Amino acid sequence: MQNIFRLILSLALVAIAYADRNIGIIEVQGDTLTIPVTVTSNNPELQNLARTAFDAHGRYRVVTGGAYGINFTAAGGNQVTVTITKGSGGASLHSETVNGTSLRHALLRAADVAVFKTSGLRGFFAGRLAFVSDRGGAQTIFTGDLFFGELQSYPVQGKQILGPRWAPDGSKILFTSYRTGFPDIYVLDLHSRQLNIFASFKGTNSGARFSPNGSQVAMVLSGEGNPEIYVGNAQGRQIKRLTNNQSVEASPCWSPDGSRLVFTSDAAGGPQLYVMSAAGGAMTRLNTNISKYCAEPDWSAGDPKKIVFTAGVGRGFQSAVFDLSGGGAKIVTHAPMDATEPVWLADGRHFLCTYRTATSRAIYLVDSESGKATRISPSALGNAWSPSCLAQ
Repeated sequence: MQNIFRLILSLALVAIAYADRNIGIIEVQGDTLTIPVTVTSNNPELQNLARTAFDAHGRYRVVTGGAYGINFTAAGGNQVTVTITKGSGGASLHSETVNGTSLRHALLRAADVAVFKTSGLRGFFAGRLAFVSDRGGAQTIFTGDLFFGELQSYPVQGKQILGPRWAPDGSKILFTSYRTGFPDIYVLDLHSRQLNIFASFKGTNSGARFSPNGSQVAMVLSGEGNPEIYVGNAQGRQIKRLTNNQSVEASPCWSPDGSRLVFTSDAAGGPQLYVMSAAGGAMTRLNTNISKYCAEPDWSAGDPKKIVFTAGVGRGFQSAVFDLSGGGAKIVTHAPMDATEPVWLADGRHFLCTYRTATSRAIYLVDSESGKATRISPSALGNAWSPSCLAQ
């Protein structure tokens, strides 16, 4: 009976139960330090995409007659020239021609150049997105750009798919699926489109994530009786157990330098965040002091001081950020539904998360500083969840 209880609790930490509330329109005003920009292009499609991108960025406001003028010109082939002017006189600030794998990709890369030149922030628009959708009736994994262009689906249909995670080189995706009725970890090769089992031991196999250099994988296995953190190589071999206790562990995530892991454990009586060396050793609780339920952590590569996670708030869940430098934790989202599965974007300021009710799921882009939240998954796609972004 005790083992059954632990299995149920473990799965609850992997996928938080849906809350039955109606989804609504989320509109949180940005901070007062936004940069007004005018975005133009000689190509209507590129102009619409550029405006969509800057509208979603919490540091910008797209206006007429902004402090900066940002123009994108299709330069032939897969090239876009970005020209930035400043002030009412239109003084030239920067001009650069950017290459991409497609015209759309070149535009997003050019927009990242504009972000850096006008704010000093690292751009994230050109990142590659992976997520789960049930378009067509069966759950499957999709990849595309951050604004759901150039989508590709893969033959990985299953009853339940959780947590797709990129390999650092963009060649593979790890995920958990109940394809056989039990939670196993699979690896999808994006080039060959082949699917292989990565870990299929007795009990639960979940939460797999590549290390920052791609040489190791952290995961949760319960084959020895209790859900524990393990680390193996990129082929799923040489697996070493890191935790060894009576609590339930879940959702391991590497620190940006690969030296530590942050994960969820109920060692304190309820789900909380802990860190430990990636080589093993003692686990230390992060005192978020914000909720009795803290889970699904993601450590920012763009700002290594920050960890975003899911926190229990009232009868639901919201996304929160913990500052390792002593700034404490804060609830960022204030959605009238659950805001879960948060993952950072490249700049260390924005993250993606899933807004969900019992019947609807959509992916939002959230500014952790202002709380501004923008839906980026199109309604025509249907439900979309479990986002993961690869910086480009």
